[in-house]
Amino acid sequence: MTIDDYILSHISPEGEYLHRLYRATNIHLLYGRMASGHLQGRLLKMIVEMTGARNILEVGTFSGYSAICLAEGVYENTKHLTRNPLSQAQNSPQVATVSEASASETTFGVVTFEINDELEPFTRKWIEESEVGHLIDFRIGDAKKEAPKLGIEFDLVFLDGNKRTYIEDYEMAMKITRPGGYILADNTLWDGHVLEEPVPTDKQTQGIMEFNNYVNNDKRVEVVILPLRDGLTLIKKQQK
Repeated sequence: MTIDDYILSHISPEGEYLHRLYRATNIHLLYGRMASGHLQGRLLKMIVEMTGARNILEVGTFSGYSAICLAEGVYENTKHLTRNPLSQAQNSPQVATVSEASASETTFGVVTFEINDELEPFTRKWIEESEVGHLIDFRIGDAKKEAPKLGIEFDLVFLDGNKRTYIEDYEMAMKITRPGGYILADNTLWDGHVLEEPVPTDKQTQGIMEFNNYVNNDKRVEVVILPLRDGLTLIKKQQK
């Protein structure tokens, strides 16, 4: 047994649906290991619950595994609210009405952008058939251009898209993340390649290294890198 096997056998279970999705991802899509998987998926759900996040933006959906895990956390944070199915017609995250004294409406859910339209048939099916599909707004498009148009101030943003443009994605996220909110960036250790001298043609490694240096020098945030799988950076936007 490896240490990874030990960890996976001593954490909350993956769930049958996510297990099937991960398997299908690896069978039917190229680079299936890009899906978050059991360990990171459970961590994403827990981070959402720990931060109390209700509005989440994901940049880079891939097969939908991480979007479902994020939405599971949103569900736990909002299950005391009364859901309004009208949100589906509005093509927006779930709209809920607080069942207590306040009658005001609160928007919540996960908005996830995937720029590769070839993934849409596979990903949309798995998202919509999940138990939390009603909490996920899956869109094909460039999040850098489209997310700011939503008019939503997000509690948490998960960056998992093009590593070449991570700094641009990060600056976009900073503009629409609430003060005190969080940005998570995946793959920030890049299989250890951040310790190597990148070759001139390796724009992805260069992008990751530049991003790590950029965030480390950003006085607007607090930052921690977790050596989990391929590296996961936790960034907290400072209060104004």
